[in-house]
Amino acid sequence: MLPTGPLTIQPLAQPLSWTWPIPGSKSLTNRALPLAAMAQGTSTLYGVLHSDDTRHMINALRQWGIAVDIDGTRITVSGQHSDKPLEASKDPLFVGNSGTTVRFLSAMAAWLKGVSTLAGDEDMAKRPISDLSDALGQLGVNITCETGCPPLTIEGGQGLAGAVSIPGDKSSQYISALLMAGAVGADGIQVDISGTLVSEPYVRMTLRMIEAFGGHTAIDGQSYHSKGPLIGAEVSVEPDASAASYAFAAAVATQGSVLVPNLGKDSLQGDVAFVEILAKMGAQVNYLSEGIRVSAGQNLRGIEVDMHHVSDTVMTLAALAPLANGPTTITNVANIRIKETDRLMATVTELRRLGQSVEHGDDWLKITPAPISPATIECYRDHRMAMSFAILGLARSGISIADPACVAKTYPAFWEHLAELYQTHEQGCPWANSE
Repeated sequence: MLPTGPLTIQPLAQPLSWTWPIPGSKSLTNRALPLAAMAQGTSTLYGVLHSDDTRHMINALRQWGIAVDIDGTRITVSGQHSDKPLEASKDPLFVGNSGTTVRFLSAMAAWLKGVSTLAGDEDMAKRPISDLSDALGQLGVNITCETGCPPLTIEGGQGLAGAVSIPGDKSSQYISALLMAGAVGADGIQVDISGTLVSEPYVRMTLRMIEAFGGHTAIDGQSYHSKGPLIGAEVSVEPDASAASYAFAAAVATQGSVLVPNLGKDSLQGDVAFVEILAKMGAQVNYLSEGIRVSAGQNLRGIEVDMHHVSDTVMTLAALAPLANGPTTITNVANIRIKETDRLMATVTELRRLGQSVEHGDDWLKITPAPISPATIECYRDHRMAMSFAILGLARSGISIADPACVAKTYPAFWEHLAELYQTHEQGCPWANSE
């Protein structure tokens, strides 16, 4: 059971020394599931994440008639069969605030017979999807999206193939959605990117996942290609590199050391590069056969860093910045303003609530450290706000998290793992009686 808020985080009384059990990657799980669903044959996925986002994906696939059997962190998916085409659900697919679910399945819906409707919660209703819906329209899909944000309806049955152009500056998930759906058919798809592609490592992750299911991919400059057919496969899901950023930041914040097992430098996930940002701040990073270990250095120094391709870890770094010697400037992150919330302004607001000096523009922020003022951090229903500022609370007193339960979106075990962390260091869990 998740704790309720506000939840006060107690500073760790000694340097952290721990092997942190990071759960499976949300990004990989929510790519593997729809690819397995659209593949010919049965797939087995190992090490998957169970969270709100993956639950919405599984529920939606089941509404499409896909058999999804769950056994702990192992999931078996019975893919589509060519002699029995999938049909759209008569009921809308509820996606909550899961961006991967709504975007990936909007494109996949082109293959289903009938009309698919995808709708989410009040936050999802503010998240743009018009670039993707416009691209689907270019490919001949009849799609209705009145506000440019969900809900939207897709008339399926004709599949997805051909060439399409789409801006790359809003979300890489639009490109991933097109490439995964294009890989269902033998004709394939060509996605031409106009402008700069944000979070490009996530698109490469998508291509590698398509290949894991037997699909074919290629990159030619700003053009990305995928084609099928997809076949059932056995796929192991890595620990979530975005979630691991909290573990690595905790090591630095508490002048300690953390090992995240089964995560390596050659990870499919671009966010593993967050440890190199910590290295620039003075941390020690060791790539070991069993995982990645990050240890605090002698001094944590502020840096200037372009986080365009690792934007899900912006708030992790921003919450660590008050502990650094000198200012930290984060640039080229306009895309975080259309995530679960306007993450740039949310981060600025909460850092100022903690007494920090923060300057910002449309795509950057600069944090100049100051003494921490005790405060309750508003989360804006955003899991990354809660987890990022909880890490700062391990190092400085007076920090509470207003909505701790919002971590259920991608990391439901976060508070359980922090409780175990306290116990391992012979310190009582400060919210043990609130669960």
